[in-house]
Amino acid sequence: MRSRSGLYNILLNTLLTLVSIACFPANPLVLTGILEIESYTVPFAAGCITWLFGIILVASPVIMFRKHGGVPIKKSFVHTTKIVTTGIYGVVRHPQYTGGVYSIFLTTLLWYPHLIFAMLGLFGTALIYVSCREEDKLLTAKFGTDYVAYMGRVPRMNIFLGILRKLRSNSRKW
Repeated sequence: MRSRSGLYNILLNTLLTLVSIACFPANPLVLTGILEIESYTVPFAAGCITWLFGIILVASPVIMFRKHGGVPIKKSFVHTTKIVTTGIYGVVRHPQYTGGVYSIFLTTLLWYPHLIFAMLGLFGTALIYVSCREEDKLLTAKFGTDYVAYMGRVPRMNIFLGILRKLRSNSRKW
């Protein structure tokens, strides 16, 4: 029998998957003609840059965990044995989730400005935020006080705050 927590995570992941599909930049609602939305050049170009930035964030754990996370040979990058605090992980704790917000929800809204994508994007971002909180609980259980200290230094998903903190930290070193 599944625990309440297990069912909660299944529901959360299912909802997140459905919202992500509905908001995916190669959007099924737009491509099938269900929604006809006018696109604008400047927001579309900004969306392309936002998408690329988000994809880089989404891919970062694969590289960073292999390089710095003590991942055993022939294991997936998710089997990290060390807390990674360098590179993008010195700016945000969850770059993959943050990248999902940029590459899916924000990009879609920039490419297809429509109220439904704004609402779905807010809902999807909230689901991702909740997923990050759950991930923090799991990582605290795995890494203990070291992860708690890391949580105090590096924001969960706010990349702008993370950059500001990093700049302030670096300026104190001078």
